[in-house]
Amino acid sequence: MTSETNRYTLNHVAKAASKKSTATAAKADQMALGVLPEWNLADLYPSTESSELKADLELANELAAQFEQRWKGNLAAEASKPNGGDFAISIKEFEALEDLIGRIVSFAGLVYAGDTSNPKYAKLYGDIQQKMTDASTHLIFYSLELNRIDDAVIEKAMNDNPAIGHYRPWLVDLRKDKPYQLDDKLEQLFHEKSVTGRGAWNRLFDETMTALRFEVNGEELALEPTLNLLQDADGDLRKAASDALAKTFKENLRTFTLITNTLAKDKEISDRWRGFQDIADSRHLANRVEREVVDALAAAVQAAYPTLSHRYYALKAKWLGLDYLNNWDRNAPLPETPQAIISWSDARETVLSAYSGFAPEMADIARQFFDRSWIDAPTRPGKSPGAFAHPTVPSAHPYVLLNYMGKPRDVMTLAHELGHGVHQVLAGEQGALMASTPLTLAETASVFGEMLTFRSLLEKTRHKRERKAMLAQKAEDMINTVVRQIAFYQFERRVHTERMNGELTSDRIGEIWLDVQKESLGPAVHFGSGYETFWTYIPHFIHSPFYVYAYAFGDCLVNSLYAVYQNADAGFQQKYFDMLKAGGTKHHSELLAPFGLDATDPGFWQKGLSVIEGIIDELEAMDAA
Repeated sequence: MTSETNRYTLNHVAKAASKKSTATAAKADQMALGVLPEWNLADLYPSTESSELKADLELANELAAQFEQRWKGNLAAEASKPNGGDFAISIKEFEALEDLIGRIVSFAGLVYAGDTSNPKYAKLYGDIQQKMTDASTHLIFYSLELNRIDDAVIEKAMNDNPAIGHYRPWLVDLRKDKPYQLDDKLEQLFHEKSVTGRGAWNRLFDETMTALRFEVNGEELALEPTLNLLQDADGDLRKAASDALAKTFKENLRTFTLITNTLAKDKEISDRWRGFQDIADSRHLANRVEREVVDALAAAVQAAYPTLSHRYYALKAKWLGLDYLNNWDRNAPLPETPQAIISWSDARETVLSAYSGFAPEMADIARQFFDRSWIDAPTRPGKSPGAFAHPTVPSAHPYVLLNYMGKPRDVMTLAHELGHGVHQVLAGEQGALMASTPLTLAETASVFGEMLTFRSLLEKTRHKRERKAMLAQKAEDMINTVVRQIAFYQFERRVHTERMNGELTSDRIGEIWLDVQKESLGPAVHFGSGYETFWTYIPHFIHSPFYVYAYAFGDCLVNSLYAVYQNADAGFQQKYFDMLKAGGTKHHSELLAPFGLDATDPGFWQKGLSVIEGIIDELEAMDAA
């Protein structure tokens, strides 16, 4: 046997052994996780082929057409009659249609999210999107015509008829969109072309991303398991995962660059026609938050980069015995961090116990998600990456999607998404028109759920090393939620601004990405070759431009809110539930007032950031002790 042949044989054996070892470890991890639940979507429809789904598809189109025929051109006349005439009936019919269409679309979306690689589900999703877009085209006139009714007429109708007054928050909120509305034909065109425009590019992104595979040590993995390896204790494995991500992202860079350029231009066209002044104003309007408030948040976080992320990552490099962190070391566990897989049953108990310690009612609501199969937890090929809580419609209930792999962060993700779920259940009583909460406040309950879980675990910790690991994990999660998300926001702002002057090359987008990463994470983090492509996998950039600041908003708000809770007398829990039950019926200023908080106060954001700084202070003090 030649030395070359011998080398080949040894390498082949080593690779095979490595692959076998990885597979064996994966099997052991799966056993440690226990049985992971998959959701049961029968509460929406029995199956994709069910007669109930087919009947509702026909009914939605039929009722929408009838609604248009009955009410189009008649709203102002009805609202002007004594007690608002039949105007209240029109609102209730509109709400019922929104619930029906929402149920159908939610079902198709959840089926598709469960396996985007299944052609049958992809077709179902596409067909239902088309059919419900056609049905809802009959409803476009309603909000447009409603907003053309004189303010005095609407006000009198709301005052004279309690059935109309019930919808005051929705009616008042809807009229905030009035300056940005187009005429009926243009609105219809925008609506109908969304399926072949933004919606199609979103779907292309989703199907491309879930189809990607990343080769790590000879094994092909989907996105979520590969990203999970960046939290592994083995530095070589983290680097291998980072290299695999960079390689595959680079191979698909042209596709993601085209998607980004197209959607940024699509948004610019829409914003220009509607008259928005700033590239993020449409998101601010949807969030019902003032641009000045978001600007103040972003400025406060950017000013805090040196005292938060820069300082923390310098500490972490020292803890890991490194001169600096490579980008694949950023989420590495500390030596003190327990490496055991956290079983699903333990995760469930951890979160429910923390929720119960705050309020038994909160735990009771969250428990339904486990007991009634409202959670889909396993990772599997084709499944949407990440995690979400989908509210569906008030006549049904929310569903939670996870990719649970037993890491401490997965437990916090469970707590986060169940916070959303509890919020969505409580807000559901507001009905289809008023249950939805602006993104800025939608993140409040989720982050509060995380905080409750973290504090509960921290109180039970008796050993200094474990406490250090937990505090470090929390500091990282908060930096990821606040610093990293504001950096994402700045990245989006720069990309969308430059796109107004022409297409951006892949290299240029990568340059912007590295600029904001270096500024936000600081000199203790070094970025290896290929990291300039990591912007490609962030779904928020595609699905919800400028969504990301809502995470920072929610985290800083919750930090302030939790401080109020710690110092409050009895009654905080009821105020908190009242806030969640309000859904979309109140502005953030009204919701925060009972807690003595005001997001327009220049010092408000600093209060939230000081909590993160305090955790890093404690970690530094532990080193000094």
